[in-house]
Amino acid sequence: MKRQQTIRIAAAGDIHCSPENRDRVVGAFAALEDTVDLILLAGDLTTHGEPEQAVVLADACRGLTLPIFAVLGNHDWHSGRQDEVVDVITSAGVRVLERSWATYEIRGASVGVVGTKGFVGGFPDSELPDFGEPLLRQVYAETTAEVEALELGLEAVSHCGLRIVLLHYAPTTTTLVGEPPVIWAFLGSDRLGRPIRDHRPDLVLNGHAHAGTFAGSIEDVPVYNVAVPVMERDFWVFELEGGVDAPGDQPDIHVETEAAEPPGEHRGPH
Repeated sequence: MKRQQTIRIAAAGDIHCSPENRDRVVGAFAALEDTVDLILLAGDLTTHGEPEQAVVLADACRGLTLPIFAVLGNHDWHSGRQDEVVDVITSAGVRVLERSWATYEIRGASVGVVGTKGFVGGFPDSELPDFGEPLLRQVYAETTAEVEALELGLEAVSHCGLRIVLLHYAPTTTTLVGEPPVIWAFLGSDRLGRPIRDHRPDLVLNGHAHAGTFAGSIEDVPVYNVAVPVMERDFWVFELEGGVDAPGDQPDIHVETEAAEPPGEHRGPH
């Protein structure tokens, strides 16, 4: 007989850590201890990609007993010091996923997290083609590498009972609604959604679009924009309910959110 359980995942993106918001960030992370099973961070961890800004996140995470997985966002690359940012936060126990994946077991349920930043490129009727000047083709190639990483990662975690995709850029327009459509091509790419449609993970998270929409989907796969300005809170807790016969067995997962009503929209820089 299956033993029912609930796995609680705290997610946030666009935290934009800096010395100015240190107290809020540290307090928000401290409040998660003993209340959730896993923390996922959907990029833009810093304001401008400076190591001293990453120290704020590192201080917030250091000492927590929770597993923490993160991807970088465009802000984390802005200063060209992204490797230093990664070094700072990994020293505090954060696992940064860069075109990679990880697996973790929570009370007998195997969780696979596939993480990458994602990139731009647009959506049907306004997609960047693999054509023209070398610089434009480099943009296309960068997104191709992100898509290939998602494909490989989802194949690698296919055995997991719960499969999550963690992105910064959006893989669907459904989480961009609220942003001006003329800039959607710079907020994500439909190509990121193709591995998701093929492999159908249980949950997809993105950030980046501060004026976007919280809840979206790719066909029947739930996608959530967990940018802090969209959520209007520090974290959103997802409850994944299922049953496990014994350690190693796979749960049946149903995704719910902790609040019945979605948050409102909030505009701001990406």
